[in-house]
Amino acid sequence: MTAGYTESRISYMENPEKSELKEKLFNLLNREALKRGEFTLSSGKTSNYYLDGRLITLSPEGAYLVAGIILQMLEGNKIDAVGGPTLGADPITGALAAVSYLKECPVKTFIVRKQAKEHGTKQQVEGPALKKGDRVVLVDDVATSGKAILEAKQALDRLGVIAEKAIVIVDRNQGAAQNLAKAGIELESIFKIADFGL
Repeated sequence: MTAGYTESRISYMENPEKSELKEKLFNLLNREALKRGEFTLSSGKTSNYYLDGRLITLSPEGAYLVAGIILQMLEGNKIDAVGGPTLGADPITGALAAVSYLKECPVKTFIVRKQAKEHGTKQQVEGPALKKGDRVVLVDDVATSGKAILEAKQALDRLGVIAEKAIVIVDRNQGAAQNLAKAGIELESIFKIADFGL
């Protein structure tokens, strides 16, 4: 690897504008993750498109872009950690932890299992320990009904951990914001599905 290449990559990582990151992420999502056709969703409903967030969050560029944007969205929020439901949040939280460390503003992260594991520590919430009264932000790749985020919040409620905000890459505008609002969670999204002409 040449010195010039290394320097250009480092400067790319320093402090890009949120609008620049969003433009790159939008193009990546549109090109790699958004599939048009007939799809059956986990809810059983059919859709004329499918957005596979993991194709983005598990790619080097996508992971960096998502983490960089979310870190900027978190500025000014007094929080103790960021996490969310497995599997959508897993690569997002890993990227957030790494990028926040590189930017010298380390963020503690966690993952919420669908249910507590039956062996070892038998925890449902994995990662550096959260304590009662901690304030956290939940993340996920795509929000449809918000069910996975709500289930993660319920697990945190049992620990006395406070979750009042969620951030997703794309809101499908199919009830997630309203469902989460009823549970006291404000939903923010990097994009709305309408941004993609759907």
